[in-house]
Amino acid sequence: MITLNDTVLQYLLAAVVALPLLGAAAALLPAPPGLRGRSPEQAVLRHGVTVTGVVLAAALALAAGFDYDRAQDIQGGTDISWIPALGIRLHLGVDGISLPLLVLTALLTFLCALYSYRNPPKGPTPTAFVALLLVLEAGTLATFAVLDLVLFFLAFEMVLVPMYFLIARWGGEGRAKAAWKFILYTLLGSVVMLLGLLLVGLTAGTFDMVALASDNGAGIGRTTQIVAVLALGIGFAVKTPMWPLHTWLPDAHTAAPTVGSVLLAGVMLKMGTYGLVRIVLPAAPEGAAHFAPYLAAFAVVGILYGSLACLALVRRGGGGDLKRLIAYSSVGHMGFVLLGIATLTRTGVNGALFANVAHGLITGLLFFLVGALKERTGSTDLDALAAQAAGGRGAGLYGRAPRFGGLLAFGAVASLGLPGLAGFWGEMLALLGAYHPADGLSRPAYLVFMALGGLGTLLTAAYLLLVVRRVCMGERQPETAALPDVRGYEFAAWTPLVVLTVLAGLWPALLLGLTDPAVQNLLPGVSR
Repeated sequence: MITLNDTVLQYLLAAVVALPLLGAAAALLPAPPGLRGRSPEQAVLRHGVTVTGVVLAAALALAAGFDYDRAQDIQGGTDISWIPALGIRLHLGVDGISLPLLVLTALLTFLCALYSYRNPPKGPTPTAFVALLLVLEAGTLATFAVLDLVLFFLAFEMVLVPMYFLIARWGGEGRAKAAWKFILYTLLGSVVMLLGLLLVGLTAGTFDMVALASDNGAGIGRTTQIVAVLALGIGFAVKTPMWPLHTWLPDAHTAAPTVGSVLLAGVMLKMGTYGLVRIVLPAAPEGAAHFAPYLAAFAVVGILYGSLACLALVRRGGGGDLKRLIAYSSVGHMGFVLLGIATLTRTGVNGALFANVAHGLITGLLFFLVGALKERTGSTDLDALAAQAAGGRGAGLYGRAPRFGGLLAFGAVASLGLPGLAGFWGEMLALLGAYHPADGLSRPAYLVFMALGGLGTLLTAAYLLLVVRRVCMGERQPETAALPDVRGYEFAAWTPLVVLTVLAGLWPALLLGLTDPAVQNLLPGVSR
């Protein structure tokens, strides 16, 4: 591995954050005559692929030049005074916790742009679509790169407006209601989160996240920490989403266009759990320890609730929507992330970070596949899909589009946590962390949480296998029309997610070796 000096990493990180914004501004300008291709619409979609491709290349160069022997240190840092009167600085940097999320964001956005180039979204002009997509990418990347609390809040909020318009203008049935529900929930959560960020920064005398982590809560009293963690936890819980603050998610996913669902599940849900790990655990450890059992309890309720909701949706005659089912499955999967964080152990937090990345890869693939399935069949209603094929008992994708059906089955078994695929390790480490929680936490309570989480894995396997049964299996009748199998551009967009899901499952040390030193640095008093 080639290690670049810190100045080169600094320029690469700045480029990763700034290029999407510059690309969004350029997308609004008329295309030069020689670059228009067949139409201005094609030119702007190609522009989106180009910009996101350059950002991905810069993110991969950043990862290639990262010093993995110092994964716990902030690298590629930029620290410039911005508002001296308030002590706010333009502070950027990357370590073993944020680097995987930066690369994941750049990858998924590029794949979404590539997919949209050959399958343009149905709605208003592609110019606005590409500009919003790039603004969304810029805000998400900045969230994972900034190291100042005020900048973090601004980046955190930056993604809300483009996602609102992606749902409201390019979404499907019920998009207006879903978009308003999304924006209201997340904005209200953000207001509470801002109060917590200000309380932490003003009490500690700094908004610098590195300094706050180094102090480990020394400058903030216990009562203040508890109040701050409550406010921060509510804001992050809405974005995660944690039960019972999850109700905006199924509607948003069901109404959103395909690329909106991919980015919402693949990267935006990670912003809340990233905030818990990056800000709450190191800056307010006593407050985090106070609320950890409650967070674990809400997490396992979310695991069970999400699984039971999916079982209700997948049953015959239930009128369940496949896209909505995957949205509810995200509530359960993110519950494992929250459970890992709530253990306050290195094992659990590493499991949470691994599960974050795994969920982004697997659920991103599933939403791509469901969007393509709707394009082919005109519906994602499970009963309607089954009625189109063999006697109403199964959609029969194995017979009608075998490669497409195989990919959908792969995504389902990866999502249920099959050993050897990425979904397994994060959930297992979260449960292991609950088996031996941090000192001061009730081990009997966490053993109950672990048992309930284990039950959730069984329920998850049950509903996902039923999905495979109803969507992929079933005999194809002679009068049943075949479906287009995986197309070339779909193969290009989906293959990286399949390969990385297998790679992370077979070689988990590739990711855990990156996150563990950084987690040790954030949790200095934790031995396991």
